[in-house]
Amino acid sequence: MTSPSGISARRTSARVPASAYFGLSAIFHYLGPAFAVLLFARVDVLGVAWLRIAWAAVFFAVWRRPWRLLRRCTPRQRRVLLALGVVLVAMNATFYLAIARLPLATVGAIEFLGPIVLAAIGMRNRRNMLALVLAVGGVAALTDIRLAGSPLGFVFAFANCALFMLYVVLGHRIANTDGPSGIDQLGAAMLIAAVVATPFCLGAAAPACTDPMALLAGAGVGLCSSVIPYVTDQLAMARLRRSTFALMLSILPAVATVIGVAVLGQIPGIQELAGIALIVAGVSMHQEPQKEN
Repeated sequence: MTSPSGISARRTSARVPASAYFGLSAIFHYLGPAFAVLLFARVDVLGVAWLRIAWAAVFFAVWRRPWRLLRRCTPRQRRVLLALGVVLVAMNATFYLAIARLPLATVGAIEFLGPIVLAAIGMRNRRNMLALVLAVGGVAALTDIRLAGSPLGFVFAFANCALFMLYVVLGHRIANTDGPSGIDQLGAAMLIAAVVATPFCLGAAAPACTDPMALLAGAGVGLCSSVIPYVTDQLAMARLRRSTFALMLSILPAVATVIGVAVLGQIPGIQELAGIALIVAGVSMHQEPQKEN
């Protein structure tokens, strides 16, 4: 049974536009890597991935106590949560392994290929197809992919792309199931992810255990990269069709450009401004259908 406070929280969250949740997720999606940059000089890439997952699991454990949910889940629900936990580990690890070898813009552009597929599957009319074309064109203008660099980096980048697509599919599923809230299920999946990641990544994170600054940066990465954006993703996914959410992910490169101006003083050129305009036009043109297939 849902507690009165839980019902009140759901009613409050329902009054906030889904686009607001998505915008908050987009902002923190790029603040998190800023903390990760501090860690790459101190900790191995897989160690950073473990710190991100482990700290996120700690935050969820304190906030949601997800082990209680795991005890009362059905076998089918446990399988979904196990799958999401494994995907979170692999997605975070391959993302960091990719950006350690390739420019972030290139990895981000490749990552967007998965949502393009999901958005295309959900398009049902010419207006939405045109919206998708505009958004893809805007991403291409912003990122300007050049197929040069580390071959292994591209392997990790395309693996991350496939895993990101699975994250959207599984995340949308738990956000739209009856019973436990999507956030509680996300917390349980993050706990599973921490257990799965520990045998593979803990050794790489060992140097951070005696470095207070690295531990603090790891907490920042976990909060900004895996707690705030994933929670706001759940709140948005619960109210948006999967294809609509996938299309809105095209905003991420534009948000990165804005953060680059505000934080790093990186002024965009004409091509980048044109890309932002195309993305805004595409997302604005998209029309939400009545039913999800």
